[in-house]
Amino acid sequence: MNSQKSILISLLLSGLALPGRACDICGCFMGITPYDNQSGFSLMHRYRIFNGYQALGQSPQFFPAGARPFFPSPLNGDNGYAHSHHGEPTDFEAFRVIELRGKYFLSQRVELNAFVPYMMNTSQINGRQLNSAGVGDVTVFTGYHLIRAIETAGVQSRLIVGGGLKLPIGEYTRQNAQGQRYPLLNQVGTGTTDGFVYANYIGSFHSFGLSVNSSYRRSTENTFRNSLAPSTATYASLFYRVPLGENWQVYPSAQFFYEKTKGEMLDGQLTGEHAMNNALLGPGLDVYYKNFSLNTSFQLPIYTATTDHPASAGRMVVSVGYSFKQTKYLLHGKS
Repeated sequence: MNSQKSILISLLLSGLALPGRACDICGCFMGITPYDNQSGFSLMHRYRIFNGYQALGQSPQFFPAGARPFFPSPLNGDNGYAHSHHGEPTDFEAFRVIELRGKYFLSQRVELNAFVPYMMNTSQINGRQLNSAGVGDVTVFTGYHLIRAIETAGVQSRLIVGGGLKLPIGEYTRQNAQGQRYPLLNQVGTGTTDGFVYANYIGSFHSFGLSVNSSYRRSTENTFRNSLAPSTATYASLFYRVPLGENWQVYPSAQFFYEKTKGEMLDGQLTGEHAMNNALLGPGLDVYYKNFSLNTSFQLPIYTATTDHPASAGRMVVSVGYSFKQTKYLLHGKS
């Protein structure tokens, strides 16, 4: 049982597919659920980078000059930034999130989740850089475990369906010294209330496992009649369990992520800004000691649709967490 708990908590914490910042920047980011009703909390850092203009033959770089993967310097600052792309190879957009995540099972089949992000966004265009940091939009959602088949002849499977809201907590009205509001994705919040639904299937056979999570999101307009177009995201992870003694377990994995959105909208019309149609692939490695976890993943693009913006160059996730098994529930008492 512990092995399967760890498998799915690893996916939860390296998480790739529903509210947060995406498609990482458009609000579809979510993790998945452990087999054995493990409540807990985690602290996750995500780094997503865009750079290089495909139409000009520029190759994307995961660590372009000036793009710090963990913390920008300064956290907030504008040295004459103007949002106007002219094909400069040093241009990049970096989105970093430190996110506190909590999960609590209300019953054996009903879970409640909350994500509180601290956003750190950087956009560099034509040598001028804008940094924006602060508490972002909070996400709350519930999931129902429709299928909960645990340890049947070495085969386990679970299907979770659910939905929730991204709430407009983060600031979205920041402006420059001339009183011009920064673009939507340079804000730490969106000012929109987003609704989303998702389905997550998880299956394993002995030490091998597969998880597939797909989501769909729609948003309202903010007070500027600004919003993001509907988006979809799909995450798949193929993993393998390597037990190391009584308390240690290691899970190498191959992780795939696909995102699609038509981008930013204004007055109900597409602006052509930040449309995305990307697929990424890369390794993950999760390490567990008793109830503690360290989760990592690293992905590079395998397909990027051409736009006039910097291209998707990859993503990185690092997370630490603690989980605990529940024996009592608010809705149904003891298990």
